[in-house]
Amino acid sequence: MSFIREFILYSRKGRTDASFLNLRDAGRLDVVQECIVASLFLSHGIRRNTVFHAFLGGPPSPPLHLRIDGAFLRDVRTDQLTWGKILRKVLSGKPHPGITVEKRSFESLLKAFSGNVNVFVLEEDGKNVFEVDFGEHPVFVLGDHIGLPKKVEKFALRYGEKISLGKQPYLAATCITILNYLLDHFELFKETKGGKV
Repeated sequence: MSFIREFILYSRKGRTDASFLNLRDAGRLDVVQECIVASLFLSHGIRRNTVFHAFLGGPPSPPLHLRIDGAFLRDVRTDQLTWGKILRKVLSGKPHPGITVEKRSFESLLKAFSGNVNVFVLEEDGKNVFEVDFGEHPVFVLGDHIGLPKKVEKFALRYGEKISLGKQPYLAATCITILNYLLDHFELFKETKGGKV
């Protein structure tokens, strides 16, 4: 059985209401959409063991916590037009299967995990990802195209450690794709070999 995995994207300027025409002009909600797709979608399927979080810090009412649970997500596709409609819908207060929006801070979510997960902050100067034991419930914290605010990174590191995919700077969605690939590989190895990579 697949382990639970969670991704947290800190979107500094992502709009917190539904008054936008397209995702790019909504505080770069297009970056959020790309990370949603990278986190939750397989070819012809959804990762049911994955939860994606975005903390939206843009106007008019930050912070908002967007949570998407792959176990319950329905009626979706991967394209930006579909997700533009879905995000407008949930940000206007209407429900969608597997998606919740609440007024909540990044800090309160990390506190709520209460040490039951392994928290990893993605930074280029962190520990090499191939030297990391992810455990059975890893949570990855990433910044958007601007990057994590220093105070957010400092707070997250109270609960976890800094890891790196290398010195090459990747897009947030690419980082998530790489992490999903590595986790899939490690899980398969453990299932077939009964050991650690």
